Amino acid sequence: MQGRDNDWDEIEAFRDTIRRIARERIEPLAAELDRTGGPPQRQYDIFRETGLIGLGLPEEYGGGGGDLMMQAIAVEEMARVCSASALTMSLGWGTLDPLVQFGDEVLKRQIIPAVAAGEKKTAWCITEPQGGSDMAAMTTRAVREGDSWVLNGVKRFITNAGWADWYLVVARTEDREFGIFMVSREDPGISFGANEKKMGLRGSPTADVNFNDCRIPADRVVGRPTGGLSRMSQSLAHSRPVIAAQALGVAQGALDQAVAYVKARMSMGQSLSRYQMVRGQIGDMAIRIEGARALLYRAIGQALRRSPDARALASMAKAMCSDVAMSVTVDAVQLHGGYGYLEDYPVERMMRDAKITQIYEGTNEIQRLIVAKHVLQD
Repeated sequence: MQGRDNDWDEIEAFRDTIRRIARERIEPLAAELDRTGGPPQRQYDIFRETGLIGLGLPEEYGGGGGDLMMQAIAVEEMARVCSASALTMSLGWGTLDPLVQFGDEVLKRQIIPAVAAGEKKTAWCITEPQGGSDMAAMTTRAVREGDSWVLNGVKRFITNAGWADWYLVVARTEDREFGIFMVSREDPGISFGANEKKMGLRGSPTADVNFNDCRIPADRVVGRPTGGLSRMSQSLAHSRPVIAAQALGVAQGALDQAVAYVKARMSMGQSLSRYQMVRGQIGDMAIRIEGARALLYRAIGQALRRSPDARALASMAKAMCSDVAMSVTVDAVQLHGGYGYLEDYPVERMMRDAKITQIYEGTNEIQRLIVAKHVLQD
């Protein structure tokens, strides 16, 4: 038990460090990033300077070796002040997870060290115009031609599209088989659409990635050119707790803002925080956040133990944390009254940023189906 207490002390010390970086260096840039739409180069440079850009990548490739708990805490604290920045910080860990788990050593050495050092950026390409949560419906194809693979298709809603250097692409290789490929922005046949104009996460660039006879070396396939959907499912089970942490951070940030506002705002001669209905709403928001945090940390614990329940718990955490983020940010806007509707106050941005966490990395409807399948199996 003492050893566990010591481990938790280290985790909390790590949290304090991330919180200080977030509040002192990232929060002052958040509103401007939302207004300008990015890309978040200044934030990226801070993450590279502090070593956070490589936090979730293995030490043997120059990364920080941070486990899933450290990754989640870092994202949670960063999203507490700027969700788009949190995504920018963590994207390399998630996109390269299939390469870390299943790639050969030569390909790992070619790509991961430069990403861990902040010299190269990454994106992953899964979603397509006619297929989001249904990965098996993807139509992007990869055909073997001699010592190359040739890719054709369109990927949609790709974070970091046009800004990233490396793209992890899932493509159909046979009628019912898929492979995972690493494509460089320098490869012939890759191009990018215009940046999407989004409700939230405006500081994170999102666009189409187009493959038109895009030719890459044959050794850029991650593992075998079959079984890609199974491998991606394993990686998504790992990355979903990180997205849950992003949502949780947004919720906590909105509560922070609401608490500060109701303490400072006066109505009828007293602070809003003195009114019973306001107190009840604040208490309810705090309860929802702590419940979501407890589920998320349990999911992470089971993932670190490689429990058979880990995938279902990751889906539970992703759904619960993102639903809580949406409800808490709406409540935070309401507590601000008319001021919550203005861009001058962070809760307006946080409410917009919260919505995507219910959608990407598998919609919450899909998460519920995953959970139900796990619960119903004998």
